[in-house]
Amino acid sequence: MTKDCPQCKEQASLSQSNKFRPFCSERCKLIDLGTWANEEKLISRPLDAEDFYDD
Repeated sequence: MTKDCPQCKEQASLSQSNKFRPFCSERCKLIDLGTWANEEKLISRPLDAEDFYDD
């Protein structure tokens, strides 16, 4: 099974043999990690205890 890489949009294998899944390569994985580390991506609000329970 394949899916578009979240970073570069090329096809990425979702099998266990792809150690970078859901990314297509280590490069794309590290780029994504860098954007989180630089706080370019943020969670929109603080998590509440209610977020972990279904109604």
